[in-house]
Amino acid sequence: MPPVRPMLAKAVREVPRAPGMMYEPKWDGFRCIVFRDGAEVELGSRNDRPLTRYFPELVELLRETLPCRCVVDGEIVVVTDAGLDFDTLQNRLHPAESRVRKLAVETPASFVAFDLLALDDANLMGEPFRERRRRLAGVLDDSFARVVLTPVTEDPEVAEDWFTRFEGAGFDGVIAKPGDLPYEQDRRVMWKVKHERTADCVVAGFRWHADGHGVGSLLLGLYDDGGTLHHVGVASSFTAARRRELVGELAPLRENALAEHPWRDWADAEAHERGRMPGGVSRWTGTKDLSWEPLRIELVAEVRYEHLISGRFRHGGRLVRFRADRRPESCTYAQLEEVPPAELAALFGAGPAA
Repeated sequence: MPPVRPMLAKAVREVPRAPGMMYEPKWDGFRCIVFRDGAEVELGSRNDRPLTRYFPELVELLRETLPCRCVVDGEIVVVTDAGLDFDTLQNRLHPAESRVRKLAVETPASFVAFDLLALDDANLMGEPFRERRRRLAGVLDDSFARVVLTPVTEDPEVAEDWFTRFEGAGFDGVIAKPGDLPYEQDRRVMWKVKHERTADCVVAGFRWHADGHGVGSLLLGLYDDGGTLHHVGVASSFTAARRRELVGELAPLRENALAEHPWRDWADAEAHERGRMPGGVSRWTGTKDLSWEPLRIELVAEVRYEHLISGRFRHGGRLVRFRADRRPESCTYAQLEEVPPAELAALFGAGPAA
């Protein structure tokens, strides 16, 4: 019975190589544990947030593809011709029932299964992963479109190939786990290798930390070919001492910053349509304070990031250093490494794309 806490992974910089290791692609979606008991299907998130009402098309589909009584660990994703689309997936979490039904038809989700935790009356969490995976492959009906059994390999060279070749399709990286690993809830006993690279970005503003005594995050921008500065994300995770230091370092750039600032109309809806800008409260942020302090467009920062989705950093970046040798206008999208898009069908067949 729910809840079951998903088994987690800790980050490493290289694909682990050890006898008995098994590897899977790391999907970029919503982690989901599916509970099925006859006609009843429940979709549980990593943080015990119920997902069932947001994905009615998956509930129907999983009744057709899963055993009558089971618990399956997997990922909810949205697949497009360009790869996995996390922004579209986030838009599926809409409070209005009519909108949920409409999006279920327009942007249907897929389910990727990668672990079997229970089958009929048997609790399989104490079994080795290799056995759980074997049993999952034997009971999952993946002949339906949008239900996928994730690929797995014991060859680290294949895992390395997945890591590089399929990034363009939106994958986060690679997951590694020992074949004899039992399912350990809420423990980081697997490994994840994620993409990391750096970019030089304009520091166009900042937000105060929640304590009110330091800089919580730097607001980052990149120029497009037309000269528009787009908000691409933030750099954060500073120590308490560094937060206080940044207040003094940024102070000279706050004077008259808004007068000629390209984001001075950030609260205007039409301005947001013309370019990506910070600020504003949405249904995703609730009452979180997204107000920000503008800075004159003079400072450049080198930032470490994982990858971009729809022109934004998928996760928050980390400040490497400020670059006094770079001019803000040189910080364009053109500097970013472009990974050729990989069709999902190249790895997963026609099922998920269909």
